[in-house]
Amino acid sequence: MLSKKRVKLLKRASIVTLIFGFLVIHFFVPRLISEIRNPVVSLIKRNKNSSFNITTKKDSKLKQKEVVFSSFDGLKLSARLTYSSLDSAKGTVILLHGIRANKDQFKNVIDFLSENGFNSVALDSRAHGKSEGSFCSFGVNEKKDVKTLIDYLIQYENLNHFGVWGQSLGGAIGLQAMGYDERIKFGIIESAFSEFRTVVNDYFDLHAGFSYTPFSNYLVNRAGQIAEFDSNDASPIAYCKNINQPILIVHGNEDERINIKYARANFSKIPSSKKEFIEIDSANHSNVWKVGGDAYFERVLAFMNENKSLSK
Repeated sequence: MLSKKRVKLLKRASIVTLIFGFLVIHFFVPRLISEIRNPVVSLIKRNKNSSFNITTKKDSKLKQKEVVFSSFDGLKLSARLTYSSLDSAKGTVILLHGIRANKDQFKNVIDFLSENGFNSVALDSRAHGKSEGSFCSFGVNEKKDVKTLIDYLIQYENLNHFGVWGQSLGGAIGLQAMGYDERIKFGIIESAFSEFRTVVNDYFDLHAGFSYTPFSNYLVNRAGQIAEFDSNDASPIAYCKNINQPILIVHGNEDERINIKYARANFSKIPSSKKEFIEIDSANHSNVWKVGGDAYFERVLAFMNENKSLSK
């Protein structure tokens, strides 16, 4: 039998372990969700976004400029404005990258858009790339950043007729932005989630092999408290009901990170009379462009041409 002294030591060790575990869960783990520049996250996460490259001219020289504007809450946000290579522009597409990526994700798409007559604005979301900030709010603040960017582009660049093209987190932001700002005239939304809470729970199941909704909801609430945003508002599907603009919802049917059922749920809530669901067969979360290939981009271009600006 264990001595009384040893039992006492074991009890103390257990209490210390429980307290330490609680502190880690309460203060540290939620930061892994929303703090983009967390050094620990940088060690354990790697960007696995799209690897698809559109064929472009090696010597392509596009007219571009770097844009810096202030968010509604005072952050300096960075974007790259690229002009249409044609004599006139059919519209301006705001490009929204996935989590822990940046605007360079769209380098080849920028060429594709310019060569086909569209301006593009590739945005570094807050806390990403060259933009200021520490935390991602999964669309709560980012949709307001898109609105502020549009304000800037109208006032200082004399641009109009805006669309959005977003991937993953960028797609979720795009849905919220479309439901928030009617000046966005069309959208291409790829591999987006429906609700922040649900996707966090699913990620636990994917990476840890189990999920427990009360626990993941606790972490979501704490992430919102730490990053100072309303976690209940991080709900793209709630904004879908306000989307009357033309929209493409795109998802791979082998996506393990964000199940295609969430794309279908988002699609079902959109009242727009011009909506289309594109299922990319055999594509996962990261390779929609690669698997879809030229045929996919031809469909996207046809959609954008159908919804281009009528003014020249």
